[in-house]
Amino acid sequence: MFLCHSDGLLISGSFLPAYGQRTVPESETMRFQAQVSRDTAALADLLSDDLVYIHSNALIETKADFIRSVSSGGIRYLAMQAEGKPVIRQWGKTAISNGLALVSGLYQGTKFDIRLYYTAVYRKEKGIWKLCSWQSTKG
Repeated sequence: MFLCHSDGLLISGSFLPAYGQRTVPESETMRFQAQVSRDTAALADLLSDDLVYIHSNALIETKADFIRSVSSGGIRYLAMQAEGKPVIRQWGKTAISNGLALVSGLYQGTKFDIRLYYTAVYRKEKGIWKLCSWQSTKG
């Protein structure tokens, strides 16, 4: 379990530079932290160029759209906490993570606190596990 807060605090888990992550859980932890801290440089490294990001409200974004939303504050993640351990299945350089996350933030200025069941697809590109597909559902 890990907990990310907008003040940059990461509890129970390690925040490694993108070149240091070796596993899908490390990449997922780093991405959640980057979303909370609005670290668009880290997001650029952790997201595949062909990303399809489907939010729980049915908003669909590309990598550029998602990074723009995070950097502009259109979506502001205040905290992300994994509940339990995600189930990760891996086939060579492809992996699927299914998990539950507690997420709070602001969407277009409106506060939200939600539980998200998610499916995330990762592909290992040049030694880095990058998110290439995300879809979440409110739980």
